[in-house]
Amino acid sequence: MIRRREFIAGLGTAATFPLSTKAQPSGTPLIGYLDYWSFPQANYVKALHAGLAEAGFIVGRNLTIEYRWGYEDVRRLPVLAADLVCLQVAVIVAVGASSAPRAAKAATSAIPIVFNYGGDPVRDGLVTSLDRPGANVTGMMSFVTELEGKRLDLLKQMVPQAKRFGYLSGDASDPYHERLTSSMLDAGHALGVEFIIVECRSDSDFEAAVEKMARGGAEALIVGSFLFSNLRRVVSLAAFHKIPAMYPYRSLAHAGGLMSYDADNISIARRLGSAYVGPILKGVKPADIPVEQPTKFDLVINLKTAKTLGLAVPRTLLAAAEEVIE
Repeated sequence: MIRRREFIAGLGTAATFPLSTKAQPSGTPLIGYLDYWSFPQANYVKALHAGLAEAGFIVGRNLTIEYRWGYEDVRRLPVLAADLVCLQVAVIVAVGASSAPRAAKAATSAIPIVFNYGGDPVRDGLVTSLDRPGANVTGMMSFVTELEGKRLDLLKQMVPQAKRFGYLSGDASDPYHERLTSSMLDAGHALGVEFIIVECRSDSDFEAAVEKMARGGAEALIVGSFLFSNLRRVVSLAAFHKIPAMYPYRSLAHAGGLMSYDADNISIARRLGSAYVGPILKGVKPADIPVEQPTKFDLVINLKTAKTLGLAVPRTLLAAAEEVIE
């Protein structure tokens, strides 16, 4: 595990991943890594390195990476992106949330930008189209509206008797709110379930929101695909109210959540290196590399939490799970 104390946390300073701290051969390509999140996602970065290696670029041998972390503060990202531009990096890898590639795009129209985040890059104005991105930006998207319905289906298999579900959504002003909520309602109609939908404008709303669902008779809970810094709080609230819950991120299942279902971000990170950054370093233009959508998704089940809730996990779910936490 990589600890936060191994990184420099200043606003304009580099938070450098240990593999890039060694002296680098002169003349090697330098790329920048801009992440919305607050600390290194070790497995994600390791997968990115592996993808780069597939393309012939070994970090510390013929490639150097400068890392910048946003600490979940969108105000930091323009400064960090400008810093990477000043370093004249060959490529900027911008990940975690739309604010990262947006900050990079605002900082440069010349340096290639490769993104990965859970949004629609066409709607967000990052690319002209998925097939022909145009300009200097391309990458991989992990936003799929059908994911909401799939999460409901998997949770319904876990608690087949449940008829009333809570849906914890993000701020209604979010540009994806309507699409995600509509997708969930359509899936619920098809499965014959009803929803108690509660909006959260910030993480300070979590306690009241989950309590409202519990009072309303929610027999299960789905947490929508939104980014607030304290989402783990929902895990403890669901446990307190004894509500089986489905989460959009693997980390929340590891934090004690019952189950999660999401795009396989490790595979995405590896492909960012092999199919995007690597070719760009070899001269391919970003405008000529289509934006890809995820093809692999991961179901994670926490058996300890299931046991605490008195749930017998169906064999079909266990067989489908990419990871089972015991």
